[in-house]
Amino acid sequence: MFGPARDCHDPNTLGAGRRVLTLVLSAFAAALLALVPWSGTAVAHGSVVDPASRNYGCWLRWGSDFQNPAMAQQDPMCWQAWQADPNAMWNWNGLYRNGSAGNFQAVVPDGQLCSGGRTEGGRYNALDAVGAWKTTDIATDDFTVHLYDQASHGADYFRVYVTKQGFDPATRPLTWSSLQLVAQTGRYAPANTYDIPVSTSGLSGRHVVYTIWQASHMDQTYFLCSDVNFT
Repeated sequence: MFGPARDCHDPNTLGAGRRVLTLVLSAFAAALLALVPWSGTAVAHGSVVDPASRNYGCWLRWGSDFQNPAMAQQDPMCWQAWQADPNAMWNWNGLYRNGSAGNFQAVVPDGQLCSGGRTEGGRYNALDAVGAWKTTDIATDDFTVHLYDQASHGADYFRVYVTKQGFDPATRPLTWSSLQLVAQTGRYAPANTYDIPVSTSGLSGRHVVYTIWQASHMDQTYFLCSDVNFT
């Protein structure tokens, strides 16, 4: 009626039990990991660190306190970015596209410049949000863009743009036509830091410094928005 009894020491019974236990423990561990924010970076790449790119600045200011509700009033653009996808800040060095072949305006449409054309599955989309992002003060016409390259990729070149005078990035989405090229470099040998000298003239108030970094190790391009205030 009940079928043959199974020996509790039968290897088949023990093996099946272990498999079930392993599956249960694996599911439990995955559930715990989903509840814990990850504070590392998946792959070492890089970003502009001065003037800070949008997501690097958010990580720098709030990475150790990203659940503080005060951010909503003190730094609302970072707040909306953290709410949209915290991994955009933890992975502040991963905002790139592969295979652009130099045709940047085709792969990065207007309104999507700060997210690199909604790259990485949309992880960085909140960086395109229009608003009063925190700015870095720049006191002179000539300044230096500092870029940190964790992986020492090197650069085929850098292009640095600044928004034109009269364009307000706090109220309008960033477009290619709103930018003016202020620096273009040659190759940089692989290193951890790069300095790109920039010369401007007649700029005042809020602007975006837009840096394109074409890495040397493969066709990998970084698109980086830094909010500044020319004093």
